[in-house]
Amino acid sequence: MFTIKNIIMLAFSFVATVVFAGETPQISQQELLTALKAPNHNIVVLDVRSVDEYNNGHLVDAINVSHNTVAAKLNQLSQYKNSTVVVHCRSGRRAEFAENILAENGFKDLRHLTGDMNGWLDAKLPIVTSKHTH
Repeated sequence: MFTIKNIIMLAFSFVATVVFAGETPQISQQELLTALKAPNHNIVVLDVRSVDEYNNGHLVDAINVSHNTVAAKLNQLSQYKNSTVVVHCRSGRRAEFAENILAENGFKDLRHLTGDMNGWLDAKLPIVTSKHTH
């Protein structure tokens, strides 16, 4: 049964999530490509689309963890807490959801890929197809 206190806490949690969602710094496509070419870079590209979307085309070396499984896979993802984690999906909404979960769990250096996968494809940047996901 919901009490007024529970409803207020739920509303506060929702507002905090929405407000935080816009705070993840952006990284442009070209900035990401340049950074990934640097020797010994500490960047992880996290694709939070579905497995099927990922298999149909993804950024080179991207790790696929669907947005709705990020919370369940925090132990697996925790090895990247000290990395720059660049998150993207198709258009941005799922990435923001995942970014909030990661930020709430100690990921300090998050970036949102400007344009997400739609922008990447529009710019005709390189992708790979795969039947293997992480």
